[in-house]
Amino acid sequence: MSRAFLVVMDSVGIGGAPDADQFFNGGTPDTGANTLLHIATACADGKAEKGRTGSLRLPTLNALGLGQAVALASEQAPVGLNTNPTGRWGAGTELSKGKDTPSGHWELAGLPVPWDWTYLPDTVPSFPEDITRRICDLAGTKGILGNCHSNGVKVIDTFGAEHLRTGQPICYTSADSVLQIAAHEEAFGLERLLKLCADLAPMCHARKIGRVIARPFVGQQGNFERTTNRHDYAIAPPESVLTNWVQDAGQKVIGIGKIGDIFSMAGIDQVHKGADVKLMEYLAHQIDTAPDGSLIFANFVEFDSKYGHRRDVSGYARALEWFDAELAKLLPKLKPDDLLLITADHGNDPTWVGTDHTRERVPILIAGAGTGEIGHVGFVDVAASIAAHLGVTARGSGRSFL
Repeated sequence: MSRAFLVVMDSVGIGGAPDADQFFNGGTPDTGANTLLHIATACADGKAEKGRTGSLRLPTLNALGLGQAVALASEQAPVGLNTNPTGRWGAGTELSKGKDTPSGHWELAGLPVPWDWTYLPDTVPSFPEDITRRICDLAGTKGILGNCHSNGVKVIDTFGAEHLRTGQPICYTSADSVLQIAAHEEAFGLERLLKLCADLAPMCHARKIGRVIARPFVGQQGNFERTTNRHDYAIAPPESVLTNWVQDAGQKVIGIGKIGDIFSMAGIDQVHKGADVKLMEYLAHQIDTAPDGSLIFANFVEFDSKYGHRRDVSGYARALEWFDAELAKLLPKLKPDDLLLITADHGNDPTWVGTDHTRERVPILIAGAGTGEIGHVGFVDVAASIAAHLGVTARGSGRSFL
């Protein structure tokens, strides 16, 4: 029996989304955003030289069809990625009205988001008064810090010292449908932070705020650092998705990274979490050991969290080149009947204005299913194709491209 490995390179978009003009970073529409294309251009122009040098080198992804997928998605060929593919490749287009992690992953798993997410306003304060009161009640504090739009590194640097002095949690949001709470693992307590977020989540979910995220950090003023103990408390998918289809067929579903959080463990047997380097080790181990019929669903988040939001082009390029080199080691380990599908959930163009995700198409790169173009497909078609490969019944609207 075959196995399937579904790997999401979080935020590695390839431009060309037909509705990009309806999504914004501040007041600027995402029209023209293209994460992969613009990183390749910056590298070729000598503008991504920190920790690396020269043109973007992705021979393994390129051989699977990455360069061709970018050209298909956006009608622009990335510099240096023009080889003839030996894998199957195409470009995926999203229907859900969100450029966020749950929207992308749910739809890749066969379920477009069936509602409009609630977004918190870019004002100070950002949160409704009753949510703020609820946080204070749960935390046992007289107030909260932040209550604004911010990226996670900046908000911790700004309020970290006051958090240590007052004990008040740092609360913030972004252009995503999310409420994030940062707290010091030692001074505030990791378990206390996780319980706070878990207890707050039902109130937020009832209002279609997609996630409450615990963002623990350590260190002192001037040297704060977020840890890998992040936990997302997300709304559970309202209908069955790919993970349920596989599990209901009696086959194993193994999550790597934040997959368990994104799907609220729906249809998932076990999860392995950690930094991306560790996640790559877990993925390699699953290629060696996962039983026949398994779905291994992985998310590599650091493209997005460490480099996209921080608009760090060099760092993003380094991460892509690291991933490519690691992938080269994994492909020969696949069994003859295995399928490895690499994609993304949205874009996060590090050359773009602002710090938020960008609305883009995503690559669909497949090893283990022959060679050739699959063309433009929907996110939901990924789930249908994985289901077909594993021999399980797909319940969504997608169609297999295998």
